[in-house]
Amino acid sequence: MTKIPTKEAAPASTTAQAQNTAGWHADPRASISSSARIGAGVHIGPWAVVGDEVDLGEGCQLLPHAVVLGPARIGRDNTFYSFCSVGAVPQDLKFAGERSELVIGDGNQFRECVTISRGTHHGGGATRIGDSNLFMAYSHVGHDCQIGSHIIFVNGATLAGHVTVEDYANVGAFSPVHQFCRIGRYAYIAASTVITQDVPPFGMVVTERETHCVGANKVGLQRRGFSAERMHAIEQAFRLLLRSKLNTSQALEQMRETLPGSEDVKELIAFIEAAERGLVK
Repeated sequence: MTKIPTKEAAPASTTAQAQNTAGWHADPRASISSSARIGAGVHIGPWAVVGDEVDLGEGCQLLPHAVVLGPARIGRDNTFYSFCSVGAVPQDLKFAGERSELVIGDGNQFRECVTISRGTHHGGGATRIGDSNLFMAYSHVGHDCQIGSHIIFVNGATLAGHVTVEDYANVGAFSPVHQFCRIGRYAYIAASTVITQDVPPFGMVVTERETHCVGANKVGLQRRGFSAERMHAIEQAFRLLLRSKLNTSQALEQMRETLPGSEDVKELIAFIEAAERGLVK
């Protein structure tokens, strides 16, 4: 789904001389573990914390009071704003101190007071985050979540454990997502929407009196450059799914028969068929 950093950076010590040699800089008031590995061009601000077994890729920035804990493997050009806490111990009563990690790609922004938990043994041992995501202030990613790329988490968006969010999704402000739910590619979740079931790719979900899918995320798809032909096929698929008198199985069969050439519709069908928590309709 997403490029995940696997190559280890060269070891670096925390002395001023080593900083100059390695091409990274830390304010003397920062706290940096001797087991941290820090790439060239990293800047660590005052009172920031870099914990044990943190691997920081080139060009990362830690603003004052940012906290990054390990084990964690972090790619290039990520920015950690003040008072975020990334890589902390999972908020899971079953967690017994076993080794787990956080894996982050490139070019992400973690704004003020964002919290990201490491994985657990029961969830595969790792929380994973892709590239170029924006985590706005106070958003939270729980343990063992699998996050794609180019996703926006608006202020206060909250993921429980084991949630999967695919590329280009948008999770609205103060929207909680139940554990084990999946959010498909290009999906849009409106502000203050409670998610307890899977959100289909390309869909737009909103809470009025109750949470329901209102159709395709047309504005978001247009902004991402979807052609009129792709948009038409997706909208037809959602009409079959949401506005016909067909049940879900019948709607999927109609999609296969009437829209066989659309790769987007095939993705939508595959996503729905893999749903284990049901689907927001």
